[in-house]
Amino acid sequence: MLLPSNLKIHLANQAVDMRKSYQTLSVLVKNVLNQNPFCGHLFIFYNKRKELIKVLYWHVNGFCLWQKRLEKGKFILPPACTGASTELNADHLGLFIQGLDCWKMQTAKELTYEYVT
Repeated sequence: MLLPSNLKIHLANQAVDMRKSYQTLSVLVKNVLNQNPFCGHLFIFYNKRKELIKVLYWHVNGFCLWQKRLEKGKFILPPACTGASTELNADHLGLFIQGLDCWKMQTAKELTYEYVT
């Protein structure tokens, strides 16, 4: 999945009632996750059974909300959850939404160069 490298992805560390809409989830982003819901970052919420997630983000002039339900299996959460949310990178997100254990994955070392020869 190709996403901008500066995009932040926040996974809530507590289960949420999936009847909540974009309005209530945006309030949770502000009051529970202590983030700005209008910043354009992705905010991921999951249900108690860990089979359904909702992703909320602000795009230009309105909230976008999409969900995924795993027909078989559960979303694998991070082993140690401290704080209100856990930050993922784009590689983790790609695996996470497939129900795979993205927490055991090593991330690629980012290289930076000053010039090309």
